[in-house]
Amino acid sequence: MNLNRILTRKMSLIVPMLLCLSFTLGLVSCSDDDSFSEAPYFSIEGAPTGLSADVNGITQRYVVRSNRPWKIVGQDENTWVTAFPDEGADDGIFKFIVSKNDGFEARATNFAFIVDGEEQPTLFRIEQDKNVPYLTIPDAGSGITIASAGGEFGIAVNANVEWTYKLSDDSWLSQVEVSEDEIRLLADANIGEERTVLLTLSAPGFPELEQEVTIVQSPGNVILEENFSWLTYGSAVPYETSGETRYDTWTQEEKDHGWYSTPNEVSSGQQIVYARQGFVKLGKTNYGGDLISPKMNIDGTVTLKVTFKAAAYISKGGNIDDRLLNISSLGAGDVSVSQFTIDNVPNAGADDDAGIENDIWAEDRAYEFTITGATSETQIRFLGGDFDLRGIGQGKNRIFLDDIKVEIIN
Repeated sequence: MNLNRILTRKMSLIVPMLLCLSFTLGLVSCSDDDSFSEAPYFSIEGAPTGLSADVNGITQRYVVRSNRPWKIVGQDENTWVTAFPDEGADDGIFKFIVSKNDGFEARATNFAFIVDGEEQPTLFRIEQDKNVPYLTIPDAGSGITIASAGGEFGIAVNANVEWTYKLSDDSWLSQVEVSEDEIRLLADANIGEERTVLLTLSAPGFPELEQEVTIVQSPGNVILEENFSWLTYGSAVPYETSGETRYDTWTQEEKDHGWYSTPNEVSSGQQIVYARQGFVKLGKTNYGGDLISPKMNIDGTVTLKVTFKAAAYISKGGNIDDRLLNISSLGAGDVSVSQFTIDNVPNAGADDDAGIENDIWAEDRAYEFTITGATSETQIRFLGGDFDLRGIGQGKNRIFLDDIKVEIIN
């Protein structure tokens, strides 16, 4: 066969392949040089052009669809709306965070969207309602009770106006500190009968906002009285666990109330007592938790009476935990009852349409025991079942506690 014909035929096959490869490489090179080969687009899902917020503020989430860099730019100076994040490269999610409005005027602001350096034609407008003057003391109707031992305590204040306070009797109460949202007072120890003071809040220019709360100090034999009103986490509904906060993540101020929980060594050293809305929950699935009282103001050796409220955990579907609460005295003293079976079970399965509230303390009863031989070293331990519940009963022994009261009876 003619050699020239063979070479010509081979070249005729190779040249198209090289041209194809060159064309392909050219496309890759072009793509690398121009990252925006597609037609530009930018949109927000639902095509919103504004947002209205009430006085409490709002956090609103939006989804961006884009193939270009974009930024969110405020059109005026404001400190009450934040965009986060305020820029992106393509598809993404951002939020407008509108803070609470404590002022007495409505407010509005605008934001622009800058896409690949060009401002979009429509501004995004955010408007918020004006507030009205308010001055309140949370739970003022139920009053404030402090133990006979006295000490420092706080009274929460919710207000958007200037306010002052006065006491009907300041002979045994003194001011520690006053901030925008709290009055901190120091109570002397009470060695006599129960005593009462009326605290009045008033706002200059708004006489209709006046608030009153009664402060009651227990008689001298009550040395500890705790309602956990300073805990405000999660939900009051027993099976709603979101937001509840474990002891090892409480604030230092909360820990300074003197309550403690033992690190559970079989559960990574966690302190398994949870703060809820004015009460606590002991334990979690497979592991128990305890709550230990602070040491008390006791002279010599005495007998104590301890009362408390307790409720057993019940799931949304009606499953009830094992309900055992163990009692012991640390430091000194002997308890009259070492274990309670908690028969107060919240009506979690109640039909709300029937007018029955899902109240954790639907049965308003107190449990009681005594401690003989108590001293200033005595502490009281409440333990839900045991620290390690794996293989014991249902493996669940969660207990709710509230309103713990300790008094000297002799």
